[in-house]
Amino acid sequence: MPHKTVTVTTELSQTMKIDCHAGNHNFIIDQPTTTGGQDLGPTPLEYYLASLAGCISSIARIVAKQKNINLRGMKITTQGDINTDVLMGKNTSERAGFQKIALTVDVDADLSVEQKAEFLHEVEARCPVSENTINSTVVNLTIN
Repeated sequence: MPHKTVTVTTELSQTMKIDCHAGNHNFIIDQPTTTGGQDLGPTPLEYYLASLAGCISSIARIVAKQKNINLRGMKITTQGDINTDVLMGKNTSERAGFQKIALTVDVDADLSVEQKAEFLHEVEARCPVSENTINSTVVNLTIN
């Protein structure tokens, strides 16, 4: 069984801006100016939702190729509801994470509605980000 370790390195300095390095790519996580950031990049929550939609899209391409489906494209809108009072430390009675996430998927392929649903069900079952969202994953913090 092949395994892969995925590593991302981040660095927070004096502002809310976080420099991120993943493989050969550099990107920025930031906060809106209204919450003390400089709005230089998406927030962690936006990246999380983009990661989910991106993974669904990537796995869809893999599944389509394996099943000889002519997938011309997909458009996904992802929305998540979260209680920001929890992350601000004002409320401890709810989860800190998204209470629910909704994906609206437009599949551009010659498939019936039922076939699209079956296709997306397999895609979601094979998507690591979706699986990590649905199921608990152990997170270990190590202090250096």
